[in-house]
Amino acid sequence: MLHLRLISPAGRTDEVVRLIEGTVGTAHLVVLPGAARDPAGDVVLCDVAREAGDGLIDALGGLGLAETGAIAVEDIGLSLSRRADEAEREAPGEGADAVLWEHLTDATHEESTLSVTYLAFITLATMIAACGVVLDNAILVVGAMAVGPEFGPLAGFCTSLVQRRPRLALRSLVTLLVGFAVAMAVTVGFSLFMDGLGLFHRSGLEGRRPNTAFVYAPDAFSFVVAVLAGAAGTLSLTSAKSGALVGVAISVTTVPAAANAAVALAYGDTGQTLGSTNQLLLNLLGIVLAGTLTLLAQKWFWSGRRRRPGAG
Repeated sequence: MLHLRLISPAGRTDEVVRLIEGTVGTAHLVVLPGAARDPAGDVVLCDVAREAGDGLIDALGGLGLAETGAIAVEDIGLSLSRRADEAEREAPGEGADAVLWEHLTDATHEESTLSVTYLAFITLATMIAACGVVLDNAILVVGAMAVGPEFGPLAGFCTSLVQRRPRLALRSLVTLLVGFAVAMAVTVGFSLFMDGLGLFHRSGLEGRRPNTAFVYAPDAFSFVVAVLAGAAGTLSLTSAKSGALVGVAISVTTVPAAANAAVALAYGDTGQTLGSTNQLLLNLLGIVLAGTLTLLAQKWFWSGRRRRPGAG
């Protein structure tokens, strides 16, 4: 269940209440006349089944509450109510499958913002991966995959394509490209520094590497895995069951490929630099393609199943 806290101008409250009462899957409606001070108006509280939430939020936005009042949405961890159970049964579909598009757009907007923290995480992840590829240590490579934050802007880019929001698309693309450029540039310097200390050596990069050679040798499976990971990652973001995102993070080789390209560039190894760059681009393409198609499929699925507010 979702909990909605609304601030409605006094003249719109009756319309808001009728909308909520006419929406299948709602419960626990409370109206507090004149309780809001900034902005001034009435406070309306209600709970709604997750699978009916997107339609109701969209309709409330159509009434202009986002401009003249406020719409706040919270997940309810525990709700002990027979009326809430009835509301969930009445709502179409399953809550775990429902997509809250406004929440997804807001979340990906935040995750795709180019910030110092984002640059720090992706740079640290790339340097960890650099240690992993030089030492041929799969554990370090997997750890770098888990630390890397690049799935945020990738998801933001997919969402912007489906929602047709060019500003979010540009923001996500800039964050992705600038993040990898900064991370790779710093990792080149880091590799030269480690080489100066005698901790990195060219032989570690060009020798036999059974555990990490895949990061500079893209093949058909690289694209297949990226597509599967992109679909799984998108589902983990849109679903109420989002625990799979860490698994997605360690299944694609974006950060390790960028790290290998940076180390190879530091040693002047053109072959591995190009191979790793191709691996990186192939993974990014597969994730974007799968993420976009997954969101389009979810949008089509729910547009056919969701009852519009008032259908009850």
